[in-house]
Amino acid sequence: MDLILWRHAEAFDLETGQNDLERALTARGQKHASRMAAWLERQLPEGARILCSPAVRAEQTVHALGRKYKIRDALSPGANVDDLLEAAGWPDAKNAVVLVGHQPSLGLLASRLLNMGNGPCPIRKGAIWWLRSRHREGHAPQTVIMSVTVPDRL
Repeated sequence: MDLILWRHAEAFDLETGQNDLERALTARGQKHASRMAAWLERQLPEGARILCSPAVRAEQTVHALGRKYKIRDALSPGANVDDLLEAAGWPDAKNAVVLVGHQPSLGLLASRLLNMGNGPCPIRKGAIWWLRSRHREGHAPQTVIMSVTVPDRL
């Protein structure tokens, strides 16, 4: 199974009295989301499921991809790693799954799958981490990194 972690692009800072879910992307964030979406569109297999946090900044990020997606509360800011894994169907989903979400949740998920310890792996705003579950006969299941891509490098 392929699991693609896409952190939302750069958003405006939280203002006093503002709901965190309402924060929008900056102009730079919109540019980065479009750049990453163009890259992802070329790589992403047909039939991939795309799941997104209900936060405006995450929806604006995934909207740049131009594919159908579903909002999942399990991907909200502060999401639990077990909830992310369940939403994705890891490691048994038949198709690739894209999770569009937040730090530190995505970083904690990457850390767990890659056996990197208990802290979150730093994932830059707008970045994509493409992970794959690999099963080889006679060996324990492994998670391998297929790609790490950041908007500034495209």
